[in-house]
Amino acid sequence: MLVSMSAVLLLGLLIWFLLRIRYLRPADLVLCGTFGFLLSHTVAAPVVQGLLDGVSGFLGGLRF
Repeated sequence: MLVSMSAVLLLGLLIWFLLRIRYLRPADLVLCGTFGFLLSHTVAAPVVQGLLDGVSGFLGGLRF
């Protein structure tokens, strides 16, 4: 658990840095995918899932 949490923090900082300097390539897709995979194995996974469910519920309830 500690290793995956450390990896999530490290990859999250790296993704933030790449977004900050606007330097994104296809290889970064692999980095983001790895971040998501590791994030799903942490205690933050239910929080992220709840957030995504809430956002999708909100967007699904919008009427144009």
